[in-house]
This record gives sequence, C-alpha cells and structure tokens, in this order.
Amino acid sequence: MNEGRIWERFDYILLGATLILVVFGVMVIYSATQDAVDPTLITRVPDQIRFGIFGVIALFAVTAIDYRMLGGIHSWLYGTMVVLLLAVVFVGTEGDAGAKRWLNVGILIQPSEICKLFIIITLAQFYDERYKQMDSILTVFKSMLHLGLIAGLVFVQPDLGTTIVFVVIWATITWGAGLRLKHIAMLGFAGLLLMPIALTQLQAYQLERITNFLFPQEDLEAQFGSQYNIEQARISIGSGGLFGKGYTAGSQNSGRFLRVRHTDFIFSVIAHEFGFVGGVVTMALLGLVIYRILRGARYAADPLGSMICYGVAGMIFFQTVVSIGMNLNLMPVTGLTLPFVSSGGTSLLFTMIGVGLAESVIVRRRRLEV
Repeated sequence: MNEGRIWERFDYILLGATLILVVFGVMVIYSATQDAVDPTLITRVPDQIRFGIFGVIALFAVTAIDYRMLGGIHSWLYGTMVVLLLAVVFVGTEGDAGAKRWLNVGILIQPSEICKLFIIITLAQFYDERYKQMDSILTVFKSMLHLGLIAGLVFVQPDLGTTIVFVVIWATITWGAGLRLKHIAMLGFAGLLLMPIALTQLQAYQLERITNFLFPQEDLEAQFGSQYNIEQARISIGSGGLFGKGYTAGSQNSGRFLRVRHTDFIFSVIAHEFGFVGGVVTMALLGLVIYRILRGARYAADPLGSMICYGVAGMIFFQTVVSIGMNLNLMPVTGLTLPFVSSGGTSLLFTMIGVGLAESVIVRRRRLEV
C-alpha cells in the first residue's frame, strides 16, 4: 500500500475527538489549578500542553509504522517491560503517598503507562500466533502467565488500579481472540476461590478504600478522610445543575473544597463548571473515540490488528468508566485518570500513542466497509 493511500484512510474523526478532549483537558486543569502556590501544581498546565504536543507527533509517527512490524518485535517489547518495571522496584521514585511508580530520567515517567501499550501488542501477537488453538484451555493459561509477570510487578509498586487495567486489557483481547464459554466458567470459579487470598495481599490503604466504599458512614466524621473527597465530588457534580457555574467560577473548585481535582476528581470539576451538559458531552466524545477504535477492529486486515484495537478500546473504556464511577461514588477510589483529560503527562502521551496504534490498523484495513 503506497503512502498516499495510507493517509487517505486515516480516521480524522477519531483524531478530531481526541484533540478536542486533550484541549478541553488543558482548560479544565487550568481551572483546577488556578491561583495555585504549590510548584508541582503550577507546572501542571504547561506540562500537559507539552505532553499533548508530543502526543500528537507520536500519534502520527506510530500511525506511519506498520503495526505488524511491532508485532514482530514482541519479544523485545516484553523484555523492555520487565526491565522498566524492575527498575521501578529498585531505583524508582516515590510519590506523595509512598507508592514507587515513577522513574526519574530527567523527567518523571510512569513505566506502567508504557507497559499498557506494550502488553496490548505482545498479547495480540501471542493470540495471533495461536488463533486456531483457542479451544484449548492451555492457550488461555499461557496467556495468563504472559500477563502475570507484568501485572505482578505493577501490583507490588503498589498500584492496584493499574493492575486491574492490565487484567481488563487481557480479558478484552482474550475475548476478542475467541474465548470459549467453558473457559469463562472455569476462570470465574477459579477467581472466586482465589479472591480471599488476593484480598490478603492488598495494602492497608487499598483495603480502606474498599471498606469506605462499602461502609461510607464510618469515615464521614473524618474531615479529610477518603470519604470526604467523594462527598465533595458529589456536591460539586450536584451543584453544577444543567449548565454549570461557569468556567473557572465553580466555588467547590476555587474554594479548594474539592481535592485532587486535577487528576482523580477532574470529572467533578467538569460537571461543576459545565453542568450536566458538559459531563454528557465529555462522555459522548470519549464514547466516540472508543466507537471509532472498535470500528477499526471490525475492518482490520488480520486478527493481530483487530486485537490491538480491542485492547486500546478496552483500556480507554475501563479507565473512563472507573474514573467517572468513582466521582459518582459508584465505584471505589482507585486513582485511575480520565483518559485525555486528567493531568498526567505520561498517561496522556501513551494514551495518544494508543490511538496512533489503532490508526495504524485503520489505515491498513482491507475489508470493504458496509
């Protein structure tokens, strides 16, 4: 396929929805950090703009690369994931809460965000090579081992939210590869048996988030407890009404009642300042991104391309649902960012690269569109 033909097939609707979300995210982060005195907050907007620009460049660069070439170096990508995550364990930088999730290479990067994309490529290649062996539970078991090492290294950082994202990526790609119903039943039964053991491995603060979600009244008396954040988020969303308080005019935001508003609770800022309409439009744009990526999976030239698109769409969908869900107190607080919108340079950059991966599949599609 010649180069001109590739760019004729580029999905500009997907690109447009992505760019609107990124620009809107910068606007909301600016509102969430206005009048900040903390140096780490002051730099949030310029950092987000910088990573957004890098993300656009990287999106086009990855689109130009044939995704099948990336599948061909899957062993190197897997090895890179192991090296990066081991480096976090031994020489990683701790965040405010004591979690060791970053590497300082002149700038702080979060390797788990990089590994989300690498695991999509390596798992897609794994199933592409075994596409006709999906009737065997051994194939599924091997894919779980493929995931297990990487997810385990993320879990010990500790980062439960991102670990669950990896599991969701695995489940989405495995389903797309043709997971059998009998395997689902077997895995579900095994999951129930292992649940008590998994709960004993959680950190104290992770258990606290779950118990506070299930029994919120026990934390209401603590002014700065975890339930306080959720209550302020719900107040912010409810007080926004239909059209919101106005950009940068939300009292919950400017009055600092809503904490971590530039990351975990950024959807509350959107609903507070832009109202129900703003929240729905944000979700619609994210839904459009997911739909266009799934559409790319439908018309992909091969199983590898389809599963890459499934993995990227599953990652964005799950993070969107969890991020908005925890703002509405429908899910426990996990710290997952709202894709393209929340502050976080590495997350933004590699989510946009994920869109580039999907575009790489889309521009090389061969099936007729009906």
